[in-house]
Amino acid sequence: NISPPTNFHPTPPSAPWFCPRRPPRVTSPFASRYVRISLPRFKVPENSIPKEAAYQIINDELMLDGNPRLNLASFVTTWMEPECDKLIMASVNKNYVDMDEYPNRCVNMIAHLFNAPLGDGEAAVGVGTVGSSEAIMLAGLAFKRKWQNKKKAQGKPCDKPNIVTGANVQVCWEKFARYFEVELKEVKLRDGYYVMHPEKAAEMVDENTICVAAILGSTLNGEFEDVKRLNDLLIEKNKQTGGGFIAPFLYPELEWDFRLPLVKSINVSGHKYGLVYAGIGWVIWRSKEDLPEELIFHINYLGADQPTFTLNFSKGSSQVIAQYYQLIRLGFEGYRNIMENCQENATKLKEGLEQTGRFNIVSKDHGVPLVAFSLKDNSCHNEFEVSDMLRRFGWIVPAYTMPPDVQHVTVLRVVVREDFSRTLAERLVCDIEKVLHELDTLPARLSVKLGISPEDAKNGVAVKKTDLEVQREITTYWRKFVADRKKTSGVC
Repeated sequence: NISPPTNFHPTPPSAPWFCPRRPPRVTSPFASRYVRISLPRFKVPENSIPKEAAYQIINDELMLDGNPRLNLASFVTTWMEPECDKLIMASVNKNYVDMDEYPNRCVNMIAHLFNAPLGDGEAAVGVGTVGSSEAIMLAGLAFKRKWQNKKKAQGKPCDKPNIVTGANVQVCWEKFARYFEVELKEVKLRDGYYVMHPEKAAEMVDENTICVAAILGSTLNGEFEDVKRLNDLLIEKNKQTGGGFIAPFLYPELEWDFRLPLVKSINVSGHKYGLVYAGIGWVIWRSKEDLPEELIFHINYLGADQPTFTLNFSKGSSQVIAQYYQLIRLGFEGYRNIMENCQENATKLKEGLEQTGRFNIVSKDHGVPLVAFSLKDNSCHNEFEVSDMLRRFGWIVPAYTMPPDVQHVTVLRVVVREDFSRTLAERLVCDIEKVLHELDTLPARLSVKLGISPEDAKNGVAVKKTDLEVQREITTYWRKFVADRKKTSGVC
């Protein structure tokens, strides 16, 4: 028998054997004070807030964003396999600096895909970039430096370089020209021909032209530019051209890549039809001679000598690893199947739009899988109104005017990506028909009245405005009109 300690006092039977618990603390962010005040937007707040509240507040605001899967304006990949998502999250904290590993593997695979003239065991010349915009900057710098070196050796001035592009060129080429002081010479477009005309491009080339930039898939209508014809025209002038990621799988017989002798570098967006999340791009050079050695920096403070030629240094490695995953996971067969599916779904979407009898198809069958289309009759309602009203159904379909000299042409564009199924294509056509039906019930736009300012009308002065000014005023007017009368459909 064990006697109880002298200081032991039994608890009365009516009392519990433990202290009463305090009421549980309410941890829901919506029960906290942080949802009852506006957080700073332009200054760092004085005090910290709980992680749950910070997450919930940001997450709630992100809910107002459009659905990336329904954003048909963008070429950028919005879906990848869960296994690749895991690899991305596992490597999101890794810095992309080691040029001896994944980058070179991808560079060599892409170089062979583009038929680079490599010998047995010869490494390709290229680099991974933050999207194709940086790739274009690097390719342009290489062209400019080679041209400058040649001019200096000839004792000629080298202060007025230029590049020749089509007016349909993506804005990153304009950035290169402005940032690095290169004249941009644009080939204007014409009705029915919305890409760079090879003959006109060749005419613009002179002794100060550092390169001609050709696009294998115009941003405006997806059409391939005739790189082979351009190459043939420039043979005697000995200039260079550029290129893309779909043609090797859908059109292997098309000569656009390093099979053409004047193609000196190719930049490609891995985050578009390379099927990787933003942002990863690649630039591949034909040979070492096409990348001036003085542009390459060598560093050894990371443990070994490493060459680097990029505009930035630190960069996450997750997209590079994701590109490597896609290349080995899909292979040539997998990429071809995906591109064929995209092309077939684009064809079905085009057929559905044609059956409405309301649209002209601006895009071509031979090119990037997208559908660009315009209204046959936009005298009452225009493409901007169609784009605006489609947002009620969750769709983001851009409307835009063409570059010079076809500014009078307005188009809508649907980019068909891997995650755009046949069902979604059919649903989009159905929703477009609903929008057209509703627009038909609205009064016609007052284009003449909107083309004259109130002050000028009051003074009896009729000032003719440009088509673009009238178009902007009409769009603003109808956006307000539709917003005032439309009912919410449960879709942001």
